[in-house]
Amino acid sequence: MRPEPFGALLYHFGTRRLSFLKNQRVLEVVRSLDGHPSARAACSAAGVGEAELPAYARALSALAESNMISERSGQ
Repeated sequence: MRPEPFGALLYHFGTRRLSFLKNQRVLEVVRSLDGHPSARAACSAAGVGEAELPAYARALSALAESNMISERSGQ
């Protein structure tokens, strides 16, 4: 992940895919995933409300499907 003025670039060296994170709160959630027990907890810590959770779940799911983020090993 490389910080940029608009948010961040995500590059997967294996697939050579490039993704752009333009939503600052999604970026905050992604950056904090490692420090929380779940994606829901990371969203909550970033101030994502219950009504917004489905949209964030879709965004994180898309990142996972493209292998930009992955489940922690041993989890």
